[in-house]
Amino acid sequence: MHVIGLTGGIASGKSTVTSFFRERGIPVIDADQLGHRTYDPGTETFRKVVETFGSDVVAPDGTIDRKVLGSKVFGKPEELKKLTDIVWPGIRRLASERLAEFETAGNQIAVLEAAVLLEAGWEDLVDEIWVVVVDPEIAVQRLAARNGLDAEAARARIASQLSNDERIRRGHVIIENNGTLEELHGRIQQAWEALQKRLQRTAGRN
Repeated sequence: MHVIGLTGGIASGKSTVTSFFRERGIPVIDADQLGHRTYDPGTETFRKVVETFGSDVVAPDGTIDRKVLGSKVFGKPEELKKLTDIVWPGIRRLASERLAEFETAGNQIAVLEAAVLLEAGWEDLVDEIWVVVVDPEIAVQRLAARNGLDAEAARARIASQLSNDERIRRGHVIIENNGTLEELHGRIQQAWEALQKRLQRTAGRN
């Protein structure tokens, strides 16, 4: 099975790419969704988060209060690292399990979508990395329109992530998304067709 790692910054257009794959019946793992599952009460991650950040991160319904937890790590790199050191291994474990299930089911291609794919060091889970990039100022405009964030808050979120240059340096397929949705669809289609040719060449050598 050939695994594509899909990554990109906030408001880059990753969800449009995952929709493209899903429409073709290709299974997609959303690392964000797995991240939510790792916080479920009773999990090892839940226990470690409460142990590390205090019982006040537990909401009245017994789940992790993500807002309270977020306030404890936002703008505090050392605290954020404590959290990612707990959560990322849990996400990785769930992603590995899902990939094994997809392979057993006979899927030829699967996608792991993760904004933190490179930061978390999950490159070894995938065969190639697709990066969706958008100019930071365009991302600011999209965040303002989509999330109602003011420009300063949007820039702060973008600045806290890996730079486009770093992602491009470590990616194999780069999809630029500074234009219209139609243009993005065209670039995804081109990348898809190029992937098909690569896989056919590989199959021909085996």
